[in-house]
Amino acid sequence: MSSGDSGNSGEGAVGAGDVIRILLAEDQAMVREALAALLGLEPDIEVVAQVSRGDEVLAAAREHAVDVALLDIEMPGMTGIEAAGQLHAAFPEVKLIVLTTFGRPGYLRSAMEAGADAFLVKDAPAAQLAAAVRKVLAGERVIDPTLAAAALAGGANPLTEREREVLRAAADGATNAELATLLHLSRGTVRNYLSTAIQKLAVRNRAEAVRTARDKGWL
Repeated sequence: MSSGDSGNSGEGAVGAGDVIRILLAEDQAMVREALAALLGLEPDIEVVAQVSRGDEVLAAAREHAVDVALLDIEMPGMTGIEAAGQLHAAFPEVKLIVLTTFGRPGYLRSAMEAGADAFLVKDAPAAQLAAAVRKVLAGERVIDPTLAAAALAGGANPLTEREREVLRAAADGATNAELATLLHLSRGTVRNYLSTAIQKLAVRNRAEAVRTARDKGWL
């Protein structure tokens, strides 16, 4: 949409001469400001909104009528991947670029499933990031080749959504009883989910299961 649009109507793509409106979501202020400054040097790109939390993304996109959202993965409130899924469901016309400093193979698959159009390392040159912005608006998908290779080598996530949910909840050291209350499950069901996850990940206990799943980007 052009800079004169008042909302996310989804009517048409950004045309020649229009300014590409960017939402930048990054919790580290110095990184966010540096990215905004670098992108602001591009004549056809304007960073119109900046947020530091994942749970602020949707409201900012709605308020500022953005064309592209650049989302860091690790943010408070909600991960960039979760924010991407939420934003894609609400405004499917907004293009999504997920940025990461971690080459965890599961992140790429999760980002694509959430509707991301591009998946790039955060320290990529500004020109490369600007080029990715233009490519996704042209309908292309952009994936860092090193991250793509790592994802293929890492294989698919063996955990079900319920197993991931239990592992995420167990990450803070909660007991089975506490997990059962939190997730509205029986203690036996919690125990079974944890046991299955431990077996699938070929580890000895829940702490190792959480660590392994996080290292692979599966949580």
